[in-house]
Amino acid sequence: MSGLRERKRQRTHDTISGTAIRLFLERGFDAVSVADVAEAAEVSKPTLFRYFPSKEDLVLHRIGDHLGEAARVVRDATTDPIEALHAHFVEGLARRDPVTGLNDVPEVLAFHRLVFETPALSARRTAFIDEDEKALAGALAATTDGGATRSDLVAALRAAQVLAVQRVLARDNWRQLSAGRSADDLYPEAVTAADTAFTLLR
Repeated sequence: MSGLRERKRQRTHDTISGTAIRLFLERGFDAVSVADVAEAAEVSKPTLFRYFPSKEDLVLHRIGDHLGEAARVVRDATTDPIEALHAHFVEGLARRDPVTGLNDVPEVLAFHRLVFETPALSARRTAFIDEDEKALAGALAATTDGGATRSDLVAALRAAQVLAVQRVLARDNWRQLSAGRSADDLYPEAVTAADTAFTLLR
């Protein structure tokens, strides 16, 4: 029975999220209210808020699915952490992971435009970035360099730099795709840009 309830909850979650993003893409984030989303998804506002604490979360939960990913890569790494993060990003480019910006599916491009060009979403996104930085800094601090544990400050600086590099690379990829290039055409340049960026990080 609990499995059935969980599937029902997931369907409701997905329906609300899908409805919200469709409306936001059609009309713009600021032009759609939470009440509009609830009505279109055929749920009450209290039900909507049980699944999504804020209007911004209706969109950004998709980014939230990747929270802690960089930290997990570092914890699982058998090589230098920066090398592992570099390899992970390049693998993401190869499979056209939307997080890398190198995905030219129209719906993905539109979603990125919504996130990048809506001030309220950009502000809320900062909270996700902070969480990611803390998680990555913790993972980096637990690694060793010549037998010495990294200081918290050095780990925090490295985490901020890594995530900034990934954001800049992803946004540049998205901008070029939005200008009309295809993901397949851009892929070699995106890999070269990632190689250059992570070399500078090292």
